[in-house]
Amino acid sequence: MSKKKPRPVPVPAETIPGIVDAHTHLASAGARTPEEVDAMVARAVGAGVDKLCTVGDGLAEAELALAAAQHNERVFAACAIHPTRAHELDEAARARLREMAADPRCVAVGETGLDTYWIRHEPESTAPLEVQEEALRWHIDLAVESGKALMIHNREADEELMRVLADAPRPKYTILHCFSSPLAMAEEALARGYVLSFAGNVTFKRNEELREAARLAPRGQLLIETDAPYMTPEPFRGGRNEPAIIGHTALCVAAARGMEPAELAAELSETFDAVYF
Repeated sequence: MSKKKPRPVPVPAETIPGIVDAHTHLASAGARTPEEVDAMVARAVGAGVDKLCTVGDGLAEAELALAAAQHNERVFAACAIHPTRAHELDEAARARLREMAADPRCVAVGETGLDTYWIRHEPESTAPLEVQEEALRWHIDLAVESGKALMIHNREADEELMRVLADAPRPKYTILHCFSSPLAMAEEALARGYVLSFAGNVTFKRNEELREAARLAPRGQLLIETDAPYMTPEPFRGGRNEPAIIGHTALCVAAARGMEPAELAAELSETFDAVYF
């Protein structure tokens, strides 16, 4: 009987000094204590990462994200309730998220948004769409009030999301994290001034349309991310992801844009600073 080949252990690409990771989950990737955060960040710094934004998808992870940002100077936080858990956005959660958004180490309200994929696949444990929309609108208001960027999760909800974003108040920046939608959606989002952030799935062979979207994004409307521990890039798809391997995604996006990796790193760092600070 044949055995499955073991998955390769992800390793950093070439070192790209000054690269940034616009969206990661340090806690979910295994860094929950200050010592674990420092170790994971040190590995990232060794691969050239200068700054990263760690994200909470619920109140407990948001607390860890903010604690990591307060502990390590290279880490910044985004705090919100994930759309699939929007039913958890009670008054106590809203009060705490307001406090988090006021903290200078919290640079974005997110990830919030809409997700119909899990409504179809796990409806019993996923917030209904109307509850997700109510939570999204609340998070948008919080981003506007706090002057922070809005970080959007969108999974198979393009039409619904663009409708809400069109008629809601507009934050200073709106980031479509782990952008995975068709090219027409990318073009409309860019026309509205949104920032597209590309994760490891931009490296997947079948995703030529995502690479085209990354090519089209004007300077100032492009970021890259790991979304660790998810979306591990090629050639390590299916393996463990963390900020230290952002370089694989950077090399792919640089090639799509016809840029040198160092040139892309400088552009992304400039956009990271503009969007988050």
